[in-house]
Amino acid sequence: MRLNTSRLEMLHLLDSLGTVRAVAAALHLSPSAVSAQLAVLEAETRAELLQRVGRRVRLTAAGRTLARHARVILDQVKAAEADLRDLSGQPAGPVRLAAFSSAVRTLVIPLAARLRRTHPRIELEVSELDPQDSRPALRRGDCDVIVTADFSDGSAPLDPDVHTIPLLADAIVLVTAQDQAGPEGPVDLADFAAAAWSVDLPGTYLSRLVSSSCRQAGFEPRVAGRFSSYELLLAHVEAGLSVSLLPELAVDGRYRVAIRALREPLTRQVYAAVRGRSALTAAARIVLDELRDLSAARVHA
Repeated sequence: MRLNTSRLEMLHLLDSLGTVRAVAAALHLSPSAVSAQLAVLEAETRAELLQRVGRRVRLTAAGRTLARHARVILDQVKAAEADLRDLSGQPAGPVRLAAFSSAVRTLVIPLAARLRRTHPRIELEVSELDPQDSRPALRRGDCDVIVTADFSDGSAPLDPDVHTIPLLADAIVLVTAQDQAGPEGPVDLADFAAAAWSVDLPGTYLSRLVSSSCRQAGFEPRVAGRFSSYELLLAHVEAGLSVSLLPELAVDGRYRVAIRALREPLTRQVYAAVRGRSALTAAARIVLDELRDLSAARVHA
């Protein structure tokens, strides 16, 4: 049995995207062409990979197993191609990195600037993606490395096929206008029960964070602004119109705001993640090493 990598890619995409039509769109093919190639793959493997459900298909247990192997095989092929390019001794080639907005500003843009100086043949492609979007993108193979965050200790993998690399702990802080900062030292959220609050859009982690934290402190926050960007939120706070809770990485120093630690600390863990069973290219390994160095330097600073 010889497996064709193009057909393996179709199976992997079907596992990620869910429909033959979506796979066809991703590969710029017709749905009938994708279906025909998947039928050939079934014949090659002598296994039932797909099960028709109404007008759609879904992967069988054998199909899901082969799809997991397909992602590893495709990454191995990519790594082999990159290694051949790297025979000059200078790592080269594309690395697709996705990160949430404040990590892009504080970690990824400095990383890109450093790589341009030290490894100019590495082609870093940066995308802004929230954690809930970057994790599926990593599993699909849309990116090679992600920088993401959660409120766990960061040591547990997202799933068996994902490997995480801790970068730093990001404290959640109260942000106020500078003239509303009050005495130095940690603050109790209950002291801000009468304040107006700025939050992210409904359903986002920051919106839920503000609501749950204030409720634990014994009050319902009075929302004065909802913003999808940290820049607008910080401008609202800077003008003295509201206060907010933000991860410290998200507090842009260009805004004249005060940062206050919480008496009951809350921290999110920031980490990089890669597909766990896949071979990393030399360029991707350098990206991870540089991310660790930049994160360590920020912690020490």
